[in-house]
This record gives sequence, structure tokens and C-alpha cells, in this order.
Amino acid sequence: TMIVMVCVDDKNGMMFNKRRQSQDRVLRQHMLELAGDKKLWMNAYSRKQFPKEDESRIAVAENGFQNIRSGEYCFLEDKDPAQYKEQIEELILFHWNRTYPADFCCTLDLSEWKQKTTEEFAGSSHEKITQEWYVKG
Repeated sequence: TMIVMVCVDDKNGMMFNKRRQSQDRVLRQHMLELAGDKKLWMNAYSRKQFPKEDESRIAVAENGFQNIRSGEYCFLEDKDPAQYKEQIEELILFHWNRTYPADFCCTLDLSEWKQKTTEEFAGSSHEKITQEWYVKG
């Protein structure tokens, strides 16, 4: 089971025209800090936005995330977290607090989850990013 991180807009949008809606340098650093001494898993598409100097802290998986151990972190950008529902033990949503064009959304039903924390921080390209941390339950 894993801890999944997902960025969404105000309508749970994640991508538009097969591209991420947005990205933020401060948010990327924040994700690595949350992962601490554990690897931050992602696919090659997401890896491209992280600087080369962070490569030792990142694990790239292309054929799913079945090798992630309990308590490890996974950043999903172009996969709906709903498809990994059974593997997710905790979910961290990063809200852009904006509405972007979207044709791919997060469809995970949050009614099955309990919100643990909420915090806001300023990003590099977003004046406010809201982090919501959920646990199953």
C-alpha cells in the first residue's frame, strides 16, 4: 500500500490534451520533503519535471506501481488514482485553487476517506496551493 500524491484543479482536473495542467517548483520540493528518506515513485513523464540533482530520491516505474512498499510515496499525474484505490493507504491532494481546461480528472470517491490535515503554502507559480491529506476510513 502506498501514499499517493495528486495535483488537481477546482474541478478535480489533472490533465488537458495529454499534458499536465500546471507545475510548480516549490510543490516539487515539498513532495520530496514529504517523502523524506523514502523514494518518491513516479513514471518517466512526471520525472521530466524534477531536476537532475534529485534523481537519487526518485524511483521511476513504467509498468504500474506494484513494487512500492507500504509507506512509500507515489506521484500520479497521468493516471487516475481511482485505478489504484486498493493499493492506496493515504492520499495527498494538492489543489491549484484555479480552474484549468481539463479532459482527464481524478475520479476517486473521497466519501470513503477521512481528511487528516489541511495546510496551505505559497508555490513558485501559484500564490496558494492547498494540501489535503486523507486516510482510508
